[in-house]
Amino acid sequence: MTGGRELGTDVPRGDIYRRLGIEPIINGRSTFTILGGSLMAPPVLEAMRQAAECFVDLVELQAAVGRRLADVTRNEAAFVSGGAAAGLFLSAAAAITRDTDDGILRLEELDGRPRDFVIHRAHRIPYDLAIGLARGRLVEIGGPDGTEEAELAAVLQPSTAAVFYVPKSHLADAVLPLETVVRLARPLGIPVIVDAAAQLPPPDNLWRFSEAGADAVLFSGGKALCGPAGTGLIVGTSRFVGRLAANAAPLQRLGRPMKIGKEDMIGLLAAVEWYLGQDQAALARQYDAAVDAIVAWGRKRGEVVVERLATGEAGQPTPRAWIRLAGGSPATRDAVLAALRASRPRVDLLADDDCGFFVAPETLEAGEEDIVISRLTEVLGGTFR
Repeated sequence: MTGGRELGTDVPRGDIYRRLGIEPIINGRSTFTILGGSLMAPPVLEAMRQAAECFVDLVELQAAVGRRLADVTRNEAAFVSGGAAAGLFLSAAAAITRDTDDGILRLEELDGRPRDFVIHRAHRIPYDLAIGLARGRLVEIGGPDGTEEAELAAVLQPSTAAVFYVPKSHLADAVLPLETVVRLARPLGIPVIVDAAAQLPPPDNLWRFSEAGADAVLFSGGKALCGPAGTGLIVGTSRFVGRLAANAAPLQRLGRPMKIGKEDMIGLLAAVEWYLGQDQAALARQYDAAVDAIVAWGRKRGEVVVERLATGEAGQPTPRAWIRLAGGSPATRDAVLAALRASRPRVDLLADDDCGFFVAPETLEAGEEDIVISRLTEVLGGTFR
């Protein structure tokens, strides 16, 4: 979902980048950080502008914003982190120090602390490096075909700091349900951390995972929420969120390098409030129309096969178009994607694991699906001529 629009300026969009010799991109890949996440909504930009006008105590502000975010997301507590990965680091710190008096992670005091983080093998993601940054150790269970309840029960030990869970719908058959994980972990006092960075929509995920018993749930502020790209939203129990906050900026703790500013805190709050006010059914129709247009275009082309998929790259319920090259190869596919990025208007799409690629509608501005179709027609015509 994109939220960016002009705010009463006559300067053409993207000129600030062109002055640096960088041509902006039409993003059909989705809300990937490497492309800037999403576009911030006008209320978010205006809130950040106002936040920049004066000084404020950041500890007081973080607490006040957290209370408001907890209220609107139906959680006990909330915290604004410097991205979802920073939220994972802070959550890992809180889990490792869960039995200490102050909850502060000190590297010289790790001996004897619980440091094992249990994770389903299917839930391994590049961002679990943040757990290692906190000196946590990953312990894998299960396999690609499933996980038995006894496997989790067997590894839950005093050395277990937490269970790390990634609720992607397309991985459900390979992992235990979150409710099962909570049922086994909670009696042992072992927290459950849910990485739901890209699991919006639906909006009720903002409270569904914590209602299921997770101690901390992490969301990206710069994806579907259309907030500042460098922010993350942590929701969960008051005790756990309070302890992870003890390791975060602006305090001089291990989380200090992951600091965010007053503008980011206010911007994320405005983004969450904006997001919860959106007409999700209307957005779904917008996404469907963009994907349907691309599928209809594909039916007229002999060099591609185009299908509609019901879920996005992270398993979220947003559709996308899957385009495969008929008789093509990964090398040909890569040449097509490179050509789409090489000349104006530049288009960036996500490759699959074979010889195809995807078009995601949530980061396309209204009408940009027509530009994507035009560029695809141009590039494919040159490639297969």
